Amino acid sequence: MLENCILLSLFAKENLSHMSEQQLNLYDRLINEPSNDWDIYYWATEAKPTPAELESEVMAMLREFAKNKKKEQRLRQPDLEYLWEA
Repeated sequence: MLENCILLSLFAKENLSHMSEQQLNLYDRLINEPSNDWDIYYWATEAKPTPAELESEVMAMLREFAKNKKKEQRLRQPDLEYLWEA
């Protein structure tokens, strides 16, 4: 779904490069285990509580990111060029 694509891709751009291997594994589990994309969105926006088995520091980071305290415009996914930046 578009909302998750935008949220997760912008979160990834901002965070993946400095995450530990354990955090990357937690992120991978978070984005691949739930069978319903809406669940991830609801957990990130705190519309529903995160299940205990998926609660982690990465989920807390995603919830904080979803709050968008800097009031950034988040209207589209980032270009993928950032993946090849030094």
